[in-house]
Amino acid sequence: MERKIRVVQYGCGKMAKFLMRYVIEHGGEIVGAYDANPVVVGKDIGEIMEVDNCNVIIKDAKDFDSDLKILKPDVCIVATMSTIKDIYESFKICAENGVNAISTCEEALYPWNSSPKLTEELDKLAKENNCTLSGSGYPDMYWGTLIVTLAGSLHKISKINGSSSYNVEDYGIALAEGHGAGLTVEEFNKEVGLYNEYSYEEISKIIERGEYIPSYMWNQNGWLCEKLGLTIISQTQRCEPHIAPKDIYSSTLDMTIKKGDCLGMSAIVTTTTEEGITFETECIGKVYEEGEVDKNIWSFEGEPATSIVVSEPATVELTCATLVNSIPKLIDAEPGYITTNHMRNNDYMIKPMNEYVETK
Repeated sequence: MERKIRVVQYGCGKMAKFLMRYVIEHGGEIVGAYDANPVVVGKDIGEIMEVDNCNVIIKDAKDFDSDLKILKPDVCIVATMSTIKDIYESFKICAENGVNAISTCEEALYPWNSSPKLTEELDKLAKENNCTLSGSGYPDMYWGTLIVTLAGSLHKISKINGSSSYNVEDYGIALAEGHGAGLTVEEFNKEVGLYNEYSYEEISKIIERGEYIPSYMWNQNGWLCEKLGLTIISQTQRCEPHIAPKDIYSSTLDMTIKKGDCLGMSAIVTTTTEEGITFETECIGKVYEEGEVDKNIWSFEGEPATSIVVSEPATVELTCATLVNSIPKLIDAEPGYITTNHMRNNDYMIKPMNEYVETK
């Protein structure tokens, strides 16, 4: 592509600070920004990025659809919430306007195994209007591409174990609440841990009704199995609360989580496959206590047994950089809802991002 890539930012919260700056520093152009929060509407995006004014004012999300028809961006970055149901309308508007869209929404990475009906609707719209929808972020690379690459170095695998933790304070109120932060244990078990005793068959029926709320590893295991050519025969999840050992203040929730209440959760997903490889993957999202840091640990049982530890990953920044580095391949991808396990690996962009777009 011989010109700058034109990008619209939808959702101007904590993640947008990095997303927009990374786009600009990689030679892209932010041509519009939108949010539903009146606190940020009317601000210059430079204020969000903590840089000089950029002469792009954040507009109300109600103007998003009509403005896309005028702006005609190449890509929209959606950084709002964590489920396909939450971002469905913004993706639908992008697809109807023929605008490629990519989201930090965790379920968006591989929604086919948790929200198939909504994903099929978006896939159809995107194909009709010749654009691509997808999801990316930290899990895409550090729970996905990295794991597949390591698997390619092994002779035999019997089991893959993964555990990753992150501070919900870094991502905003919707994610913190989705992890049960601030709930009593009783509330947690009713609202978050409700699928703990469900079989794969029972969960499959809930998915068919469009009522399932997956943990992040639910979608990740689907992404990994498809990429590795594995056939899933069973998948279940358990969500366990992390209990506050003392009163701990959450700035994101603007409340003190009382001793004995929930700081967040561990979500453990177990997947078995026809090929004999089992996955047990865990994501830990909670309000951190003093001294706690992010972690990412994966191990392979087999020949040879292998493990990898990513020490203290900058999860927020890595999420944003991974997504921004995905923009060229998003533009190049075939129309539809195309998950990143069907795209080429990210490039490290030393040239302006438009020079990595291969399609004319």
